[in-house]
Amino acid sequence: MDEQKLSFEEAYKQLTDLVKKMESGDLPLADAVAAYEQGIKLKAYCEQLLKEAELKIETLKVTPAQA
Repeated sequence: MDEQKLSFEEAYKQLTDLVKKMESGDLPLADAVAAYEQGIKLKAYCEQLLKEAELKIETLKVTPAQA
C-alpha cells in the first residue's frame, strides 16, 4: 500500500483499524508485527499531513497581516 496516496482521513481510519486488530490479541505474531510496521508508517504519514496543514494555517494567519 502507498500511504502517500491516502487522505488523512483514510490513513487515520486504517491506523485505528490496525490498532483495534492488534488490541484484540487475535493476530498471529507475524501478522501483529506486520500490522505494527504498517501502523508506524501510517502514524508518520498522518503526522506529516498534520504538520503540513499546520504550516499552511500559520502561513494564512501571517500573510494577511503583512499585506
